[in-house]
Amino acid sequence: MSALLRLSRWIDALNEQVGRFVAWLIMAAVLISAVNAVVRKAFNTSSNAYLEIQWYLFAAVFLLAAGYTMLRQEHVRIDVIIGRFSKRTQIVIEAVCIVLFLFPFGIAVIELVWPLVVQAYRSGEMSSNAGGLIRWPVYALVPVGFALLLLQGASEFIKRIAFLQGLIDDPTKKVKAKSDEEELAEFLRKQAEGAAK
Repeated sequence: MSALLRLSRWIDALNEQVGRFVAWLIMAAVLISAVNAVVRKAFNTSSNAYLEIQWYLFAAVFLLAAGYTMLRQEHVRIDVIIGRFSKRTQIVIEAVCIVLFLFPFGIAVIELVWPLVVQAYRSGEMSSNAGGLIRWPVYALVPVGFALLLLQGASEFIKRIAFLQGLIDDPTKKVKAKSDEEELAEFLRKQAEGAAK
């Protein structure tokens, strides 16, 4: 079990880094949107590429951060139902649901979308909008995002089994002393300090 817990920690670290990277994509989307608005108003010109890159960035944030969201225990839960059970029973239900629902669904999505990614890559599929972008990178976000989610699901499953064996503390407990805004501000401050060095 110790090897599986090491694997779980590695997966957690991977999704933590992806989550931190995705935070910058939000900033990029905001900046592109602002520049596009200024250029459109000041010079009466624009490009569909600016609009599409914002859509691509939104897709990247949504899909790539799914594993990070699960890591932080911020994903949707049905606490109204399972909240009535003991913590041990809740953990068993979550572990079973990961195996019965998350894994098959994630694998099915990857299997269904991957041929579309390959086809779009091979054909060089472009947006039908004038000045639009190539499509395969945004299609590829789906299997990558679901792969990260499946990895995090495996990590969460390992942690739940370890909890049931008495090896670790409650893996569903949110460790959060700061608000999301405080965490973002601290993260951006650290990134700025790191860039300045």
